[in-house]
Amino acid sequence: MLVGGVLVGALLRRVLPEHHLDTHAKDVVRLGCALIATISGLVLGLLINSAKTNFDTQRDEIRQLAANIILIDHLLHQFGPEARPARGLLRDATAAMVDGIWRGATLKPANAPFIPTAIGLSADRAIRTLSPTTEAQRVYQSQAIQAINAVLQARLILYEQSSGRMPTPFLAVLVFWLFILFVSFSLFSPLSPTAMAALVVIALSASGAIFLILEMYQPFSGIMQIDSEPLRQALAPLPS
Repeated sequence: MLVGGVLVGALLRRVLPEHHLDTHAKDVVRLGCALIATISGLVLGLLINSAKTNFDTQRDEIRQLAANIILIDHLLHQFGPEARPARGLLRDATAAMVDGIWRGATLKPANAPFIPTAIGLSADRAIRTLSPTTEAQRVYQSQAIQAINAVLQARLILYEQSSGRMPTPFLAVLVFWLFILFVSFSLFSPLSPTAMAALVVIALSASGAIFLILEMYQPFSGIMQIDSEPLRQALAPLPS
């Protein structure tokens, strides 16, 4: 798209009459493109910062999710052998949740409601229906339920954030600004092979910035996706 702008500029330079490309026109175009370049640079910087913040936030939420799951398993272990079935269900529910987060990011239909997994509901029910017989067990169950609520809240937040995308009109306007800039690069000057190669590299660099922004808005499905292994390996298999 941006390289196309260079070619469009070169074509216009050949087609337009000479009086359309005089010094006054050149000054107007250069001043206008300087303004567009400034705005585009500011917008690109803000978008990269926003996308990076979004990416880091979801990565931190995954880490907190893993920490809460480990905490639940520890509390169930402290509860006693009665909680062993619930710990097994927790492991199965964690594996299902990981698949739901990473695979769901690519398979989730637009505006689809959140549907908890059956194994997740079973794990939640098993923990909430434990029958403590001592004060210590009541404390462990209460803390495990609080951690479960935190996990559910984090899961819902991640589900909603997975729908976040860079607004298409915003992206279209930004690409249009950059297109105009690249048209101006070749509008008044003939392109030597060196200049053309330099403009291609510049276009790839600007396109790379937009690519990074779009990728960071897809932390569970893009090339730069968050690693799922820490969450998958959060709970070791139960000893036999």
